[in-house]
Amino acid sequence: MNRVIGLITCNYASTNMEIANDVRPIASMPFLGRYRLVDFPLSNMVNSDISTVGVIMPFNYRSLIDHLGSGKDWNLDRKSGGLFILPGSAFGTSHTGARFLLRDLISNRPYLERTDAEYVLLSTSNFVFNSDLTELLDQHLESDADITMMTYTTRYNDRDVVGVELDGDRVVKTHNGVQRGDEASLDCFIIKRDLLIDMLDWYRATDYLDLFEALHADYNRVKVRTFHFEGHVASIFSKNSYYRANMELLNPMPANELFTPERSIKTKAHDTAPAKFEIGSKVSNSTISAGCRIRGSVTGSILGRNVIIERGAVVRD
Repeated sequence: MNRVIGLITCNYASTNMEIANDVRPIASMPFLGRYRLVDFPLSNMVNSDISTVGVIMPFNYRSLIDHLGSGKDWNLDRKSGGLFILPGSAFGTSHTGARFLLRDLISNRPYLERTDAEYVLLSTSNFVFNSDLTELLDQHLESDADITMMTYTTRYNDRDVVGVELDGDRVVKTHNGVQRGDEASLDCFIIKRDLLIDMLDWYRATDYLDLFEALHADYNRVKVRTFHFEGHVASIFSKNSYYRANMELLNPMPANELFTPERSIKTKAHDTAPAKFEIGSKVSNSTISAGCRIRGSVTGSILGRNVIIERGAVVRD
């Protein structure tokens, strides 16, 4: 996919995710004990042979910078292409449904202009899924679309997810908030680089808007089509959905769908010693990360690295 560069925007906040907004961005929130949420879009791109990826930083970027480093854990520490750390505008946006802030894209226009790539694949970090993005590119090339947006069928009501209204496979409208069973955006789309740069000129006067908010009046001239994703998806915009997205992966079926050998989810290596389960400990239906020492009882839980459960302690759900 040398024809494609990646761009992950992390400069936004959810109105329902106070735990992340003040301390760290959503992109660097821990997931399933060992991952961070940014690992999923980043791994999807790298596993699809995208070797140039830019990450737009939020104002509270320390934990995200620490996690990404030079990009070596994703094989992005390279002389040609690689990982680009890009500045975000101050405080980004907390507007519900706004993730692709025009101001961020405009300020990082040089990243888009200093490449020979024909297409740009943009994503956020609020969705957990594992996809071969070459299929998205193939469909985009076969169609006459200007933008191809990844969509999925929602399993829960969520006011932060962006719903899409379709005429066939063409998007005619987007709206904030979905009900179970609605067609919704995965906050991942591909667009021709030249067209994206043109759009930054079209909408410069309204740079406080999200790209798709600005597009509302232009769906008749910009063809936005969809690529429907059938795999496991978890949207994370609140403390409840964050908890649910973690806990449902204790079920082998969604876990096996998300973590596949041919498309591994990469993360920062810590080289921590394996977990130790001492005599008398009891563990069932749980994910225990490296460095943990279990002397007590753990049931239906997810433990991050280096957690110690003392004898007599009981951790459940």
